[in-house]
Amino acid sequence: MYNSKIFLLIPLFLINSIASSKADSGQKCSNTSSLIGFESNFTMVRHQLRGHLKILDGCSFQVTRFDMLSGSSDVVFWGAVSLNFSDLTSGFPISGQRLNQTAYKNVSFSVQLLPDITWDQINVLSIWDIASTSDFGHVTLPRNGSDSFSDSVHTVFDNCKNLSDNYRVRWNLNVEENWIEIGLEAAAPTTYYMAFGWANPNRTKELMSEADVTVASFTEEGRPFVDDFYITAYSECKLSSKDRTAIGVCPDVVYENSKNGMMVNNTRLVYGHRRDGVSLIMFRKPLNSTDKKYDLPVYPNEDMRVIWALGLMKPPNENRSHFLPQFHGGPEKVAYGHLVLNVSKKVDDCFGPLDADDNEDQELIIADTEVPLVVTTGEVLHYPNPPSPSKVLYINNKEAPVLRVERGVPVKFLVQAGHDVALYITSDSLGGNATSRNATETIYSGGPEAEGVVANPHELIWVPDRNTPDQVYYQSLYQEKMGWKVQVVDGALSDMYNNSVLLDDQQVTFFWTLSEDSITIAARGVKKSGYLAIGFGNGMVNSYAYVGWIGDTGKGHLNTYWIDGKRPLNIHPTNENLTHVRCKSEDGIITLEFTRPLKPSCNQNDKPECKNIVDPTTPLKVIWAMGSKWTDEHLSEKNMHTVTSQRPVQVLLIRGSSEAEQGLQPVLAVHGFMMFLSWGILIPGGILAARYLKHVEGDGWYQIHIYLQYSGLAIILLGVLFAVAELRGFYVSSLHVKLGIAAIVFASVQPMNAYLRPEKPANGEDASTKRLIWEYFHVIIGRGAVAIGIAALFTGMKHLGERYRVENVHDLSWVLIIWFLIAALTVIYLEYRERQQRDRLQGRNNWVLGNVAEEDSIDLLSPNDASARKGSQSSGVIEVQLEPLNR
Repeated sequence: MYNSKIFLLIPLFLINSIASSKADSGQKCSNTSSLIGFESNFTMVRHQLRGHLKILDGCSFQVTRFDMLSGSSDVVFWGAVSLNFSDLTSGFPISGQRLNQTAYKNVSFSVQLLPDITWDQINVLSIWDIASTSDFGHVTLPRNGSDSFSDSVHTVFDNCKNLSDNYRVRWNLNVEENWIEIGLEAAAPTTYYMAFGWANPNRTKELMSEADVTVASFTEEGRPFVDDFYITAYSECKLSSKDRTAIGVCPDVVYENSKNGMMVNNTRLVYGHRRDGVSLIMFRKPLNSTDKKYDLPVYPNEDMRVIWALGLMKPPNENRSHFLPQFHGGPEKVAYGHLVLNVSKKVDDCFGPLDADDNEDQELIIADTEVPLVVTTGEVLHYPNPPSPSKVLYINNKEAPVLRVERGVPVKFLVQAGHDVALYITSDSLGGNATSRNATETIYSGGPEAEGVVANPHELIWVPDRNTPDQVYYQSLYQEKMGWKVQVVDGALSDMYNNSVLLDDQQVTFFWTLSEDSITIAARGVKKSGYLAIGFGNGMVNSYAYVGWIGDTGKGHLNTYWIDGKRPLNIHPTNENLTHVRCKSEDGIITLEFTRPLKPSCNQNDKPECKNIVDPTTPLKVIWAMGSKWTDEHLSEKNMHTVTSQRPVQVLLIRGSSEAEQGLQPVLAVHGFMMFLSWGILIPGGILAARYLKHVEGDGWYQIHIYLQYSGLAIILLGVLFAVAELRGFYVSSLHVKLGIAAIVFASVQPMNAYLRPEKPANGEDASTKRLIWEYFHVIIGRGAVAIGIAALFTGMKHLGERYRVENVHDLSWVLIIWFLIAALTVIYLEYRERQQRDRLQGRNNWVLGNVAEEDSIDLLSPNDASARKGSQSSGVIEVQLEPLNR
């Protein structure tokens, strides 16, 4: 029983101890601070921050009606001694709560101070982005127990009404003091005006006529202004040339400068700014003006018709001294409109901050390689990332502009900002030598030496390359936050890379830049495709391929492969060490880029990619392919290319040029035609002439025989020389080459054989042994040459198809077969006719080697022996010539 009670008490004791420890560790809030109950609106600095702050007790505060565009993940509540740049940047977090990366829209929440933070330590409470050292907004707390103090500028109003998607009107009303304070807010360019006012209550149509409006805008220097306007016509303000009277949309002062000694412009500017691409201009005007002619009374408790417009503002010139609104144009409820409004009724339908499409307010300077950028310093007017030091960098007399440069295009700076300002291009958004803050940065150009004065400026040239990030910063090496952003955009690939060549068929351009131990490569197609691949090798088989494609989500991909065959199973993914990989598509045309080491760092040399070494001293053979679709999973026939290079291009990396590996397909096509002309037509035709045309009167058969044989041999030798010259060498490797050499040797023997021909026997004499040997040798060599030549033709066709994947080689081979079949049938028919004729003349005598004796009637080397020819013809040629062969 005793033990059971002990066991029951132990859990209770532990629970009590845990609760007590939590209570002891929690912050004890004192209610003695003079700041308890203090309320103030936040002063907007960036990110359209608005809100109301109230201190609840010694360790917490409340934020209501809070608006803010999303910032980084490091936005916190921040405490500082003062708004001084150094004090604010050296402040400290006061709460563990972070304002995450979502937009806040009219929300309320409570914030607990950190345990070691008290209100006595805080003079400025800021919403601070640690990543960019940026003040989004702040509240200044009263010091030393003084009366509640608040900043003179606030952007929180009692009421807000949406006029359009990007235009709002905010207002505060004070009937007792006879004024209404209005804030016009629009996500519009600085060159636009914002107009708002009251329509004449007596009008039911054409509401702008006789309306009393206020027009607000910014000067070219960025200063806000407001003017009281009265509308007498639907036109821009014009002065009559006769009596100088005004008509149109004109300022009140143009109609009449003063009324009873009072200025007719009764609208007073309160405040104005540009933040994040959104204009806000606040002004105050009386409900009942002393100017009864051009100002309409505002009845706070009545429904009244108001009108509004957005449009381009025309600046003053030598003929007029006023800013004048141009015709607003555009559709109703977008560029202009009207509505019924009762200013005394509570209205708040502005849910969340305006978010401009273009939220960069700074001037944009686009670098031109021909025009230097003059870097100076000047006072802070509109620095884009407050807080800032007392002076900031100016470029071409513009305060901290956004600078846009192109990769590969040199940028020239003339630094004359003083010896205490050294310009450098850095990856750090704050500058001022990030190592002093124990932060890392990459310096792309500049440094301590990049300083100068007007009398002796320093010239700094920077060439951003393809590895430069899309955004860097120009800053001072000695002071934080003096500069601003540099937008780095892609220039032409020819600018971004040192060398480029066109690959085979001029459908892909290959770019590269060599460094000490790596190479940066890009490839771009010239027509739309689903993927682009480049490979290193003689052909698709046994090549290293780099394939770039766009996925279903629009994201670019690039993978590497080893290909050892022509089927999908032969495409093997590899794991190469690629950096700075990019793949993008512009109008369906793919560009891929990557950097790889010249020599892969592989631990396992058996991997294919370990052998993919790029030697700058050796020509790199590059091929390409394109297709309709690619995926890195489940490769199939759909991954196969639809168009590809026909030959590799030898890229000379060090020389920055290329030599196309010879286009052997057209060369060999010409070579093949020449060989077909010789072995398929001329030489066989010469043999047939000697065999079957001897019955023709005269020596025509001999002339045909000689001319065809020598023409065929000449074309053969020319075809061989043509191929050898294009191949830059004579390589006896394939069966086709071996057969071709044999056929040429046999054909070349025949002229020498004719030169060594023994004398023919006299009429009635038997042929000598030498003569018979020569006859056999001449016929066998000739017919053997033709047979080997025909075999060489067929092996040549096969070689062309295997090496160059010519699709119609199979069809051409059949055409060749049909041609020689027709020739063979022709020979059989002629032989049949010849035998029939012999049988009629002398019975069925045996015949050998054709009509050899007939050749004896003339000297093959002396074909003009007319007497011999006539003698043979007059004495019965056939009977006499066959006599030696019958013995």
